[in-house]
Amino acid sequence: MKNFDANLLRVMAVLLEEQSVTAAAERLYKSPSAVSKQLAKLRETFDDPLFERQATHLNPTPKALSLAPKIFEILKQLDQLSIPLDFEPKHSKRTFQFDLCETAYSSIFLDFMPSLIEQAPSITVHNQLWSDNSINRLLRREVDFGLGIFEWDNRSEKHYLNIPNELNYVELTKDSSRCLMRKDHPALKEEWNLDTFLRYRHIELKIGGMDRWLLNEVLSLDHKKVNTAVNMSDINSAMKLCAKSDLFMCCPSSSVSAFQASDELIAKKLPLELKDGGCALLWHKHFDNDPSHKWLRELIIGQSSSSQNPE
Repeated sequence: MKNFDANLLRVMAVLLEEQSVTAAAERLYKSPSAVSKQLAKLRETFDDPLFERQATHLNPTPKALSLAPKIFEILKQLDQLSIPLDFEPKHSKRTFQFDLCETAYSSIFLDFMPSLIEQAPSITVHNQLWSDNSINRLLRREVDFGLGIFEWDNRSEKHYLNIPNELNYVELTKDSSRCLMRKDHPALKEEWNLDTFLRYRHIELKIGGMDRWLLNEVLSLDHKKVNTAVNMSDINSAMKLCAKSDLFMCCPSSSVSAFQASDELIAKKLPLELKDGGCALLWHKHFDNDPSHKWLRELIIGQSSSSQNPE
């Protein structure tokens, strides 16, 4: 490996993450042909194909997979060399990027943003709504923090234990679900059970980048599902519709107070057993020792009164 170009390791790392020359080129701000040439050099250096072309992606060889942990660790150590040893919030002009669920605006952001503005008046926070791609964006370190919804119920695909090992997290809030209905709803004269719950039509909330909630996952195990009349992404508007119709609406219990639900609505516990989930702060372990990153995450965690350590 005489005269080896260390920049090739970063190309290798991005190829391992993207498993696509085109996608890697976009991230590296290079042309696909330039990345292909660098891949050829990597193959020559390591005397291995490294990636085998499949129909839709590049499949890493066993040699590439064995090299991956070492390459990521080397790059992490190299990146640490550029991290300032000290951080003074009042002088910083750093921009932090978040991927977050909508409910974080009305709860978590209201907790820490006033302190952030007071202590670091020149810091900027850019936000993007949480999506199916947010975990990958965190893994690629395209964002500093994620604020996403996860579950402790073993029946959920969004279980905390499924968070990748490369990411750290702290649970900031715990929450349960409630079913909202108008105060004169005919269901209030019936026995409150699962049959009643499923018989009426529902407003389905599409928030937090979640197309499939724990409720839907659990019901599907028994080949049941909610009868959805309409899906909505604005909680306030959904609550107003709920108050003016016979539609049920399921939402996090914190949203009932956070969004100041009308006294025309009644909240009832869901008629099936679900473990509480919550909103978690996530970040890549690469940022563990970054002073500015550490300052902000400690501020967020400290200002969150119900924050929980990872289990």
